[in-house]
Amino acid sequence: MIIEHPSRADLLQAAQSLKAGKLVAFPTETVYGLGADAENDHAVELVFKKKGRPNDHPLIVHIADMHTAEHFACNIPPFANVLMKQFWPGALTLILQRQPGIANASSGHQSTIGLRIPSHPMALELLGIAKNLGVLGIAAPSANRFGRVSPTQAVHVAEELGEGLLILNGGASHIGIESTIIDCSRGQPILLRPGQLSSESLEQVLHQSIAQELIDETPENSSPKALKAITPKVSGRLLAHYAPQAKVLLLDCQALEQRLSSYMPQPRAFIGVWSASSLVLDSKTFLYQAMPQRAEVCAQVLFSTLRAFDKAGVQEIWIEQPPFAPDWLGVNDRLKRASHAQ
Repeated sequence: MIIEHPSRADLLQAAQSLKAGKLVAFPTETVYGLGADAENDHAVELVFKKKGRPNDHPLIVHIADMHTAEHFACNIPPFANVLMKQFWPGALTLILQRQPGIANASSGHQSTIGLRIPSHPMALELLGIAKNLGVLGIAAPSANRFGRVSPTQAVHVAEELGEGLLILNGGASHIGIESTIIDCSRGQPILLRPGQLSSESLEQVLHQSIAQELIDETPENSSPKALKAITPKVSGRLLAHYAPQAKVLLLDCQALEQRLSSYMPQPRAFIGVWSASSLVLDSKTFLYQAMPQRAEVCAQVLFSTLRAFDKAGVQEIWIEQPPFAPDWLGVNDRLKRASHAQ
């Protein structure tokens, strides 16, 4: 059930539902989350079951304020505190050493835990109300089936998980891809998942470089093996992820043009094309969508575009490779994983 324009009374009801061990879907600035009381292991298990997600795949815990971080995390390094002060609330998740015995199921029973404070006003209000009721954190992965396209609108959640689920409609997510994840548990900041927040902006605040452990990077650009051996599990790190029903092909401009020019139409074939190049295509065979030229705008519409192609019934989605530039890292990460999920 979607609650349109939720009032404070609606948010109180949602917080009470969380307190009672039920699930609530709510908006954040990145994507919509499927929330449960982070310290209620039974409720968290319902999240895993609802999504079809392995229960050793940890969830990100959303909190209302920086003080609450110390309830869930211990041995917080000074550089993590700097990141919190500068970028919370916001689209930054920090991986920290977990307080023993706290949020076992939410962490996937690891010794670390992922925390963030979202900047979406409705999410912040819900978190504040829930905290007053004794729910100190809301564990919330994206509100979709595991491995599929993340939801950026309330209707997306309803289409995948809606039966019996309370969904708070806070409008379209204005960032559109999941948060940047920085591991702070190993003595230095390490980028594990790119998002809208760039490494450059983080490094400027920290006055130090940030190592990267991206799972599909080339060996010469990867971090030392000693670090990789103890990399904590975090959300969104599977190579095959963020997948629509249609097969995704990620092609450079030349390869896309060649494929389009040589394609022989097949009976009942329907192909989606998402390209920054201006194309005139046969509408009976191809469904064309223009890719935004700016990375942040492309991120906003990425998941909704993939969902729209699925809804239109295309069998394949041909996507022009975006630029290999720092501001496109988050978009490129999601598209790579979507194309590996077939």
